[in-house]
Amino acid sequence: MKKRGILNSDISRVVADMGHMDLLGIGDAGTPVPKGTEKIDLAVRAGLPSFIDVLKEVLEELEVQKVYIAEEIKIENPDQLKAIQETLPNVEIKFIPHSELKKKLSDSKAFIRTGEETPYSNVILESGVIF
Repeated sequence: MKKRGILNSDISRVVADMGHMDLLGIGDAGTPVPKGTEKIDLAVRAGLPSFIDVLKEVLEELEVQKVYIAEEIKIENPDQLKAIQETLPNVEIKFIPHSELKKKLSDSKAFIRTGEETPYSNVILESGVIF
């Protein structure tokens, strides 16, 4: 049995398989996942697990060089934006329209669905390198 880190076998596998500039999405319970993109469904009930808790755990194991966030979060969910910025203080943030973010999920290795039910609680993480 794995002693620490991400215990979910699907998330652990995807993170271990990430290469430089690969993409991984994490988002709220309502995010539409494109056909062909693996969906790792963690949603248990409304709010469980939260988006930010899942993001923090993934960041313990994944080197991230850039994050894509919907432009709309600035107005529609500024508290979540602040939490994301505090969680990723030294990572470049690229704001794109929500419609573009949903399309970009097609290029992601996987999408992790949380129980989050606040608007625009979605990110796409771009993997960096540790050397």
